[in-house]
Amino acid sequence: MATKKLSFLDRNLTLWIFVAMAIGVGLGYFIPTFPNIINSFNSGTTNIPIAIGLILMMYPPLAKVNYALLPKVFRNTKILSISLLLNWIVGPVLMFILAITFLREYPEYMVGLILIGLARCIAMVLVWNDLADGSSEYGAGLVALNSIFQVFAYSFYAWIFITVLPPYFGFEGAIVDISIGTIAESVAIYLGIPFLLGILSRLILVKLKGEEWYTKKFIPTISPMTLIALLFTIVVMFSLKGELIVEIPMDVLIIAVPLLIYFSLMFIIGFFVTKAMGAEYDKTAAVAFTAAGNNFELAIAVAIAVFGLNSGQAFTGVIGPLVEVPALILLVRVSFWLKKKYYDTPKTSTK
Repeated sequence: MATKKLSFLDRNLTLWIFVAMAIGVGLGYFIPTFPNIINSFNSGTTNIPIAIGLILMMYPPLAKVNYALLPKVFRNTKILSISLLLNWIVGPVLMFILAITFLREYPEYMVGLILIGLARCIAMVLVWNDLADGSSEYGAGLVALNSIFQVFAYSFYAWIFITVLPPYFGFEGAIVDISIGTIAESVAIYLGIPFLLGILSRLILVKLKGEEWYTKKFIPTISPMTLIALLFTIVVMFSLKGELIVEIPMDVLIIAVPLLIYFSLMFIIGFFVTKAMGAEYDKTAAVAFTAAGNNFELAIAVAIAVFGLNSGQAFTGVIGPLVEVPALILLVRVSFWLKKKYYDTPKTSTK
């Protein structure tokens, strides 16, 4: 049971991700018109090909959720409190500290990094949580909670962390005007649509074909869609900044270092704090991945809306997934290693 049924696609996922990144960068660099073609499908701050990729990527994990169990998730106030504390206090403060420490000389990148720290993960976390055998119910519940907080808290947080706090540390504050509408639109597209599709699939198909068919036949059939859509999204995203990534690789590195520290620390803090509260592995993994991931779609949308498509802030937003994807794939492996070390070892007790 502990061995995850890894398909060929899953087993070599890190390789496919790097190949997808390379294809994306290559398309953007060698075919300069390619980003213009992709950008011609923009509607406001939403890029339609990226939105389609993300919706398809998130649909299978959300179709897998047993929504009847969600009320039980929301009754677990201990887990919810840990998650809210990690996501809305520890995460933003940690990213702010890393941004002003590592990117003092690059104020645009610094603001871009802060924007990523404030955008709590509502999308890809479901993929990492799923790959690490985390609880899909808790993953979906925590993501729903984050999305509600995001709509109401993001504008206020952005104002605090980008306009109010920087002057205290010797930086000029940027006046940030982000409408709740921009954030609500992002949440509705990247979370609302796949959530609705997931709920409808379960309601309609379980009624028509039964729970066993749904779990054993339908879910395994649609599961590969997540990784195929993930790879497609990566190709599109990296094609948009392909030229810049090739021209200023050192800047990519400068942004990548604090991001790597952030993902690792948030995962480790999330895992061990939740474990210390006595939670089972699947819930611990759900909290840890929810804490470690970020909603770079929202961060990019806000950076473009407020600072412009060619700003350093938008560039930082695009570097986010470049670092997040391989880092979180690695953390999936770390999660299984920690599971073996802390959850699977006491074989003697059969309670």
